[in-house]
Amino acid sequence: MASVDHSITKHVQAYEPSFETMVPTPMVKFFRTCLIWQFIRFIIINIKMILVVKKSHG
Repeated sequence: MASVDHSITKHVQAYEPSFETMVPTPMVKFFRTCLIWQFIRFIIINIKMILVVKKSHG
């Protein structure tokens, strides 16, 4: 039988500085806090839902 090498060649650390969370950009912060943008997204989502329901009941 052939022998299988089960040794680990590289140890990967679970928590490294490169695994930190992303920091939101100023534009993302604006979109998250702007009530006008949230209202526009609300209207768009409602229109999409109406179209889906309309297709299923049509």
